[in-house]
Amino acid sequence: MAKLAAFDMDGTLLMPDHRLGDKTLTVLRQLSERGVTLTFATGRHALEMRHISRVLALDAWLITGNGTRIHSREGDVLYRQDLDPAVADRVLHTKWDTGASMHVFNDSGWLTDYADPWMLEAHSISGFSCQLTELKRIPAHDVTKICFCGDHDDLCRLRIQLNEALGERAHLCFSAFDCLEVLPLGCNKGAALTRLGLHLGIGLKDCMAFGDAMNDREMLGSVGRGLIMGNAMPQLIAALPHLPIIGHCQNQAVSHYLTHWLNDPDLPYSPE
Repeated sequence: MAKLAAFDMDGTLLMPDHRLGDKTLTVLRQLSERGVTLTFATGRHALEMRHISRVLALDAWLITGNGTRIHSREGDVLYRQDLDPAVADRVLHTKWDTGASMHVFNDSGWLTDYADPWMLEAHSISGFSCQLTELKRIPAHDVTKICFCGDHDDLCRLRIQLNEALGERAHLCFSAFDCLEVLPLGCNKGAALTRLGLHLGIGLKDCMAFGDAMNDREMLGSVGRGLIMGNAMPQLIAALPHLPIIGHCQNQAVSHYLTHWLNDPDLPYSPE
């Protein structure tokens, strides 16, 4: 029986319209009632996730910003890491050969000079929104992560540029096809879950985790039971070919899997 369950949000728990389905909410509450510790492990901001947790009345630990922050169920900060100021300065002040928009995150929220309609839509239900600002004026010592949003092929070319400029000083990952993130070195959901497990006295072999994108790779690959969504990025499926695929977020596949697991955790699962 797993002691802790970690869930990505977009493309995993949330349906394509960014809502949490009723079946999913019900089974998460059942899981909690069975004594399983809930953890949301997401690229979304802590401010937004605390609001979502309160609205849903779910008692969950939070891994946010793709592992840059860990918060207790009461809202206390257990861990935090920001970008190296030299890295943030280089990313903010370099003219990159890309058509992607740049978005900066720190404890104050989401800062950008372009209100990307796609990103605004993704946060429309929670009400979390951007603060329009001149990015080059943001202090380099006050940057948690930087996201570039745009065409996937363009972002792949940008990743090459960033790798050449930053070397081993940052962690780059795709949190979605159209979102490339620059994170502090060593920051990912898997490392954060390890830290949370140590705090709670729960080993990774006693954890299950669900995800759909490359920013979930370390988390899914490190737990005792990693589950990949049917709508996952092909790169994630290729990177973790030994893990089962459970179904599409549109059909609330996490709820179907967990209902099956709660009834008999040892019985093989076949996606509907």
